[in-house]
Amino acid sequence: MVKYPPALEKGDAIAVTAPSSGVEEQLHMLVHKAKENVENKGFIVKVGETVWTETKSRSSKASIRAKELTQFIEGESVKAIIPPWGGQFSMEVLPMIDWNYIKTLPPKWILGYSDISTIMFVYTTITGIASAHGTNFNELSAPKWDELTSKWTDVLGCSKGQDIIQYSSGQYQSSWTKTFANPATGFYFDTETEWKSHTGQKSHEFSGRLLGGVMNTLQTLIGTPYDQVNEFTIKHAQEGVIWYLESVDWSASEIYRCLWQMKYSGWFKDVNGVLIGRASGYSPTKDFELEDALMNVFGKEIPVIYDADIGHMPPQNILVNGAYSTVTYQDGKGTIRMKYI
Repeated sequence: MVKYPPALEKGDAIAVTAPSSGVEEQLHMLVHKAKENVENKGFIVKVGETVWTETKSRSSKASIRAKELTQFIEGESVKAIIPPWGGQFSMEVLPMIDWNYIKTLPPKWILGYSDISTIMFVYTTITGIASAHGTNFNELSAPKWDELTSKWTDVLGCSKGQDIIQYSSGQYQSSWTKTFANPATGFYFDTETEWKSHTGQKSHEFSGRLLGGVMNTLQTLIGTPYDQVNEFTIKHAQEGVIWYLESVDWSASEIYRCLWQMKYSGWFKDVNGVLIGRASGYSPTKDFELEDALMNVFGKEIPVIYDADIGHMPPQNILVNGAYSTVTYQDGKGTIRMKYI
């Protein structure tokens, strides 16, 4: 049974902590602007100390990161946690968190992506508490949030027993160059969005419990005590799983190796369908393409939709780990209905 946090409401407190990378001083403006924007929406924002520092690709020592994250999870006044962004080494905090203790606490939303998906993945599969894969806090520094990003308040504001629908975007951002050159100005959409089927079919529909994140860091969990995918899928075997995955700066062969390892580690045992986000920094391996990797792993029997609105080529849908969902794909467009049951 999935445990859903209470619906986020105006007046609630949101904590910002950095369990992976912190924010360099020259980019503190992103945190300040995002805080201002979120507070203008009626929320209270509490920024942790780990957010303001960055050394050796870490906000601070793993013990400090784990302590601050745990304090916000157990803090009664905090209703949601949104890290500033991802990073590289969030896996270091996993052994320093008392997961049995976390299970005893009231459910609380964690929202983020990239390396934060490592923590959320473990949070959901070990504790059974739903978590939300989507915008990070610093991206909320934009003067105006796009349609998909702005859904974070609706997704976190949805109550148990309710459902919420999201749609594919009209355009996406193909490069971060303008965004990096103009911080706190939002995304620069320049390319038409088209979801695709790996078999070339015009339509698909599949349902199951959502689970996923960025392959680059999730692969690190395989074979560790924090790989409890089998336990999660057994609990939800009757409904099955919809996997959503994305990658950063990986070639087709690297994506294939990761998916192959996941498959033979039993992760896709009860899969009903797969969503693959637009592959940021992707390159083919000679004549071996992403489509080849997907066909080699999933064959023609498992429906796979790729170039979906997930991950590092924004905008992205806000996907709830654990939510029972139905994905509908038709002629390059997609709909995701999540039910909090």
